[in-house]
Amino acid sequence: MRALWSDQRKYEIWLEIETLACEAMARLGQIPIEDARAIRKKAKFSIPEILEIEKRTNHDVIAFLENVAASVGPAARWMHQGLTSSDVLDTTLAVQMASACDLLVKGVDHARAAVAGQARAHKMTPMMGRSHGIHAEPVTFGLKMALMYDELGRLRERLVQMRPRVAVGKLSGAVGTRAHLDPRVEEEVCDKLGLKPATLSTQIVQRDRHAEFMTVLALAASSIDRWATEFRHLQRTEVLEVEEYFAKGQKGSSAMPHKRNPITGERLSGLARVIRGYAVTAMENVALWHERDISHSSAERVIMPDGCILLDYMLALLAKLVTGLQVYPENMRANMDKSRGLFASQSVLLKLTEKGFERQAAYEAVQRAALKTWAGDGEFLANLSAEPEIAAALSAPELEDACGLDRHFRHVDKVFRALGLDE
Repeated sequence: MRALWSDQRKYEIWLEIETLACEAMARLGQIPIEDARAIRKKAKFSIPEILEIEKRTNHDVIAFLENVAASVGPAARWMHQGLTSSDVLDTTLAVQMASACDLLVKGVDHARAAVAGQARAHKMTPMMGRSHGIHAEPVTFGLKMALMYDELGRLRERLVQMRPRVAVGKLSGAVGTRAHLDPRVEEEVCDKLGLKPATLSTQIVQRDRHAEFMTVLALAASSIDRWATEFRHLQRTEVLEVEEYFAKGQKGSSAMPHKRNPITGERLSGLARVIRGYAVTAMENVALWHERDISHSSAERVIMPDGCILLDYMLALLAKLVTGLQVYPENMRANMDKSRGLFASQSVLLKLTEKGFERQAAYEAVQRAALKTWAGDGEFLANLSAEPEIAAALSAPELEDACGLDRHFRHVDKVFRALGLDE
């Protein structure tokens, strides 16, 4: 990803666009074919020389063309014929964004493979599900990972769907009218670069495409942030159901030798904030003056390469975090036991309504037992049995069944099959 956004790769694409345009014009009989061949054979660039020329011209494309012309000779007069700078810049950016989508899809696939491994390994590992941070009903750690797998799948879909909307180039001139260049040149150049020409453009490709691209990156970063935050919470000392891998010789704190901190998750959460900020910048770039101003240009030179490189890094880091995740089933079970069976409250409530109870009466009877348990007075099952209305309606085996785990996990296999996670 870093190579894709390097100056070297950028100038390579610039040169290819200029060369392809000359070759297309030659095929159309608009310039001498021997000149197009000379450009293909001789054209080269030097980044240090371009940067030196740019100090004088204060224009990157002119500096590039001047440097390349020195290697080509007289045939260089045909280079940039009928083009404007944004024809080169925006078409190059389209190539880079499309290629970035491909690389990011690979990153997502790598992360999903790591998540799938944990999901399968802990398919039936029970743990407490929480809402508002409070014990709710049981889930399995495998289901939690399956949810992550599914979310990353939607991220993959967005990147795949996004690709054709950013793989759009233009060689249509200063205001997009193609006044000085045959539209067939634009079509041929874009085709050879794996792009589609914009149906209509101004001096630039419209920036709603780029804003959507960066928004997809921000959504991806936010999904990563969501799971990094989940793992950070589960690593808290009071919970300790999962933990980031802590390598031999690793240090957690300069002051406290005992610390084992969720630094990878924290790093991911922090970087997600950066990419979300880039999405706002990309949206600000949509509104430009008339056929174009360059207020978007300086911002894009930061947010496009940085956003793609950051997300690529985050996906790799997420895969590493998930692969090395230390899972503690015994702590999960111990935490479940802390609420002394209260997770069964809804199961008992539903059993009572099935027996003919009015829902409000059933709710109040179960809640009386629950509040007593919450206050530390005995186990939930015992307190349920002590409620005369409940004891009269449900036998001891029925109550025990309602307070069990099996009902909570009876659809796990179906979920795994639906996600393609069944082995």
